[in-house]
Formats: sequence, C-alpha cells, structure tokens
Amino acid sequence: MQCFHLQTAEAMPAPRYNVAPTQTVAVVLNESPDRLSMAQWGLIPSWARDPAIGSQMINARAETLAEKPSFRAALKKRRCLVLADGFYEWRKETDGKIKTPLYIRLASGEPFAMAGLWEVWTSPDGEKRRTCTIVTTFPNELMARIHNRMPVILPREMCADWLDDSMPALALNAMLKPFSAELMQAYPVSRRVNMPANDDPTLVQPV
Repeated sequence: MQCFHLQTAEAMPAPRYNVAPTQTVAVVLNESPDRLSMAQWGLIPSWARDPAIGSQMINARAETLAEKPSFRAALKKRRCLVLADGFYEWRKETDGKIKTPLYIRLASGEPFAMAGLWEVWTSPDGEKRRTCTIVTTFPNELMARIHNRMPVILPREMCADWLDDSMPALALNAMLKPFSAELMQAYPVSRRVNMPANDDPTLVQPV
C-alpha cells in the first residue's frame, strides 16, 4: 500500500494468481485516492438493464473512450487505478494452432497500476454494484510479439494525474500510451491458467 501512498483499505484482498472477468479486483478510485477499494472486473454502465453486459466490458480501447456511451461519462468523472503485479496473455505460435500462456510483469517485479474506469450499477431491488474496466492501447515492442493490444500501465508519477478530476481531456489522452518495453518481461507459464478455478503461486512460475 505504501508504494501508492494509500492510507486506508476497504478490504485487504488475499493474494490472487488467476483473476477472471466478473471477479473482484483491487482498485484506487478518483473519489478516494488514498484508499484501497474493490470492484468487480467488467464495467456495467449505470443505465444498463442487464448486468451480464459487464462480462463484455472487461477492457476499453483508449482510442474510443470519449466516443463510446458505455465509457464516455466514466472517462470524465470516474477514473481509477487497477492494481496488479502481472497479467496473462496467450501467444499464438507459428503453426497457428497452439497458443502459449505467458505471464507479463515489470522486470523489477514491483506492483503497477493500470488505467481504469469505474461505475456503480443499481439493480432493480436497490443493490449497488461497483464495477470497473481496464483501458487498453497499442502494444509496445515486447507485447507486439504476443498480442495486438496491451493494458495502459501508468508510470508511477502519472498515477495521481490520472485520478485528478481537474485534468483536461488532452492531458488524459496523452497518458494512454504503451509502457516502456525495456521495463517489462514476459515468460511462458503453465496451461493451468486456462481454468479460473486454479489459483496458486505455481501459475506465475516459468515453465
């Protein structure tokens, strides 16, 4: 918590090694930038009738945030940091049939913050659900060999700016760029990551 200048926590999440869409992730909200909060991964717009739409909104393309009705208001008023120390991606091999799971992290092994948006959806019976999405951008040199997109990883000095309600739109847009490939690493891991029920430290070990 100290590395993000957090002073309080809504909850202290247990270590997770295989978080799947619709599950809970650790976030820092712009309305409480010194507090660790929790949100369901998969944004449900406040106007949505069916919460199932959240499973289709785990990511949001940086290029169209200001245009999409699902993300436009959140970009202006509800930005967040999604905290992690790594993520998985599947690389398609040369034969086109086999995919290899890779674990991607900072070369330093430190936790990092991804740019995110959040919303609160209220069910017909009044239950409130906080949800979020991760902003993605074009890949850097490392990720381009793996996938055509990557999450927007914010340099530590930009995290406060992303949460700043007074930040102009042009400044926000300038932050949504690929992270430095030289500061990242990727390596193959077990295919057990394909099943969300598997959630243990061996999943992030090289194979």
